[in-house]
Amino acid sequence: MSRTLRSGQLAEAAGVNVQTLRYYERRGLLPEPRRSLGGHREYGQDAVTVLRAIRGLARLGFTLTEIAELIEVGSHRGPRPGLRAAATAKLAEVEAKIDHLTRVRATLTAVVEAECSDLAECSCDPACPIPFTELDR
Repeated sequence: MSRTLRSGQLAEAAGVNVQTLRYYERRGLLPEPRRSLGGHREYGQDAVTVLRAIRGLARLGFTLTEIAELIEVGSHRGPRPGLRAAATAKLAEVEAKIDHLTRVRATLTAVVEAECSDLAECSCDPACPIPFTELDR
């Protein structure tokens, strides 16, 4: 018989708080736990792994919706075919954000170096580095 964990024990083992655990349950990231005769939630040891995976994927920028899809795919024994594709797509998204932020940084540096002190005055100057049109060109 495998040992079960109550909510507090699971939360501590996975490095989350009990409110986070409940939120993940409501979002469907964790299956409905069994209940003891006294009504306490009882989780299997695999719930620790699931929670750690959720936290790890969240740190990589995956949304809870994306994580739910990956967990659903990964709930079957064997390789997780959706993980590689999801990681590839997330990497492209991160690279696009880095590119955009690099352009924003360059523009902000130009604004600081131009010593613009008044937005109205600067906006009338053709040399003003502030992008009054879209920055994503």
